[in-house]
Amino acid sequence: MYLNCVVELSMVLDNEKFHKLLTRVCKQAEYLNDNKYIDRTLSSKGIVVTYQDKQYKKKVQLTINSGVMLDDGELDSDKLIHKLGRCVHDYFGSKYNLKDFNFKKMILIADIDVSSREKVSAYIKVLQRIGKVKGFSPLNYDCLDDGIGFCLDGNSNGIQFLIYDLKELLTGQVRKSGTNHKKLKPMMENSEGILRVEVRLTELKTVRAYTNETDTSKQLAVLLENSRDIFLATFVRVVPFGAFHKKDTAIEIIQREVKDMTLRRRMLRLVALVPEKKSLLLAQKALNYRRIDDVMEIFAKINVSPITISKRHDVKQLKCLYSYLDANNDDKRQEENSLYL
Repeated sequence: MYLNCVVELSMVLDNEKFHKLLTRVCKQAEYLNDNKYIDRTLSSKGIVVTYQDKQYKKKVQLTINSGVMLDDGELDSDKLIHKLGRCVHDYFGSKYNLKDFNFKKMILIADIDVSSREKVSAYIKVLQRIGKVKGFSPLNYDCLDDGIGFCLDGNSNGIQFLIYDLKELLTGQVRKSGTNHKKLKPMMENSEGILRVEVRLTELKTVRAYTNETDTSKQLAVLLENSRDIFLATFVRVVPFGAFHKKDTAIEIIQREVKDMTLRRRMLRLVALVPEKKSLLLAQKALNYRRIDDVMEIFAKINVSPITISKRHDVKQLKCLYSYLDANNDDKRQEENSLYL
């Protein structure tokens, strides 16, 4: 599984120091809104610098895209930190270095190539049937129209989970912003059939759950080296293992493969409860069985998800999403990585 990592680091400065920096780059920086300026001169190296000129807090933010910085090579934390440190030094001179910045956010991105736009849409529809997830609440993003994604916000863990139709997202951005379609055309073509998954670490306490390091470089090294485990830890909390089937097919497979009558009855009941409760979690609670993990383990063993495909949808079967995570989706990743710069 190839993961692209986007990291945000920030540095708070007093008014005088901030404006010295902003004055130095004002000719090359683009004014956005809300007293925010963005300098893209390092974007080819995987870095964008943002200046936030708020009344009571002056902040400089670095957004680092590992895929661009490492030329789409394997995620090498030592190499990335070395290149980042050098870029920061060259940009700011001897005034500031990586240690002056604090960790703000990390986004782990996996692009799953399911081969067609129709399949992407089918996966989104069936994943939305997961509904409520323990420890998470539904999350709405302005850039994600209804029906093109399934997004969750951790109630207190500082983690967000997003899975969405990348092509639809780009199409919507072009439509809303009036961006030059020709410029985005190669990117949009490469996004065909891509189901994008993001796991976002949005709070410092989330970083501290994975590392006790206080030095920014060391924090970054630990998070990058453990990025796969961090990504999967959230993915498995949200997405149940198993292929997705129509309800009748799922029932047939369970009846054929599960010999234990009591366990089979519980599995069949759970399949029936999910659409009724509009949530896998609420269906599990309604089943009222303390060893629900044993039930879910058998679903995984026979490769059947308790989430079934709606009768209204044409697709009859969708592969288990976990089967894609080890597949090589590298061919399309270079254009897509630049979406975050």
